[in-house]
Amino acid sequence: MSTEEADPALVRRAIAASAVGNATEWFDYGVYAYVAVEIGDAFFPGEYSTLATMLVFAVSFVLRPLGGVFWGALGDRIGRRSVLAGTILLMSVATFGVGVLPTVASIGVAAPLLLIVLRMVQGFATGGEYGGAATFMAEYAPDRRRGFLGSFLEVGTLSGFTLAIAVVALTELAVGPDAMAAWGWRVPFLLGLPLGLVGLYLRARLEDTPVFRDLEEQGAPEGSRLRELLRDHRRPLLALAGLVVALNVANYTLITYTPTYLQETIGLGSGETDLLLAIGQGAMILVLPLAGAWSDRVGRKPLWWISLVGLFVLAIPMYLLMAQGFVGALVGFSVLGLVYLLQLGTISSMFPAMFPTQVRYVGFATAYNVSTAVFGGTAPALSEGLIDATGSNLVPAVVMMAGFVVGMVALCFVPETRGCSLRGRETPISGTAPARRSPRAP
Repeated sequence: MSTEEADPALVRRAIAASAVGNATEWFDYGVYAYVAVEIGDAFFPGEYSTLATMLVFAVSFVLRPLGGVFWGALGDRIGRRSVLAGTILLMSVATFGVGVLPTVASIGVAAPLLLIVLRMVQGFATGGEYGGAATFMAEYAPDRRRGFLGSFLEVGTLSGFTLAIAVVALTELAVGPDAMAAWGWRVPFLLGLPLGLVGLYLRARLEDTPVFRDLEEQGAPEGSRLRELLRDHRRPLLALAGLVVALNVANYTLITYTPTYLQETIGLGSGETDLLLAIGQGAMILVLPLAGAWSDRVGRKPLWWISLVGLFVLAIPMYLLMAQGFVGALVGFSVLGLVYLLQLGTISSMFPAMFPTQVRYVGFATAYNVSTAVFGGTAPALSEGLIDATGSNLVPAVVMMAGFVVGMVALCFVPETRGCSLRGRETPISGTAPARRSPRAP
């Protein structure tokens, strides 16, 4: 059964299962970022409370590469669906655990140590989540609509962030600032478990992807998937890692660190910050599918060039604008976010197509998570530390610009994959395996 023959209703279910799982992952990261001040007071009271909280955020990325290799290799051997069921369950349990964790006032130094352990469990599970979800969605989507349909995985990403904003804001509104600092910050973490269970239910109702089942019917190759990846696919592995530097330095600086930056550095109130991010990310959610659909027409690489060059040029002017107050911050954040989503809207269709089926999951997950651990998760802590050291509010812009340069170099070595078939054991390249006419998209 080819991807083009997949029933439209089944494709919709696959999209929902992938997107909800991704939303669960980023709901957790969003909540952690939006209550960073409260977490700092609860677990790291003192002068460097915010910096310590951001460092723990970075620590959660330590096990992501190991998780990517482990879950990715397992997913290429036994299937995508089973692995994704395990990662979403582990992620949601770890998120819930943060919500019930005693503070340093209750159990002393054990509290921050347990927080670090839970964040590392979250990182290990996340190492297999994103690459697997993108692979799952890409292998279900018709070839000619993969950009449009794949963009809904990122709708899940931003929806998770936006839901985190809404839950944090509503909780603070309901219980008040004092109660929020004392115990209200726990409520959003507790909601991570039921959200994860919804994703688990959706995934459990699906078969594995048609592309993976095709490979099984042909006879899955023997030997280590990781060994084959490192022996035969080093170039796409390195190119993908370079793209992820640009992608995630922007993501974790612009999306994750912005709440802390606006409150601690610019001086906006928490209510203003929540409203600003909700408006900006809401606009990004609406535009994301348009970016995906555009990539189906013109290709993935042109959108990446527009985004990388555009963000490099606009980063400093937009951060200068953010420093002017709420309206300037709203405009600056929204402009950067809308240009950034030209990358975000295409990665779920572009990245899986850089590897053949038998190493697709482990290739994506390994390159993505190694690069993210080194350059993505550390971006908020790096920006916070450099702002403290230099006193410059433009540090996040400069950090992002450096990442965009790396992305531009890597993009030169990436083939165009628009419309290519993901079936078989050869690396997909646009034009070498034309897709058959797809049925009407769901």
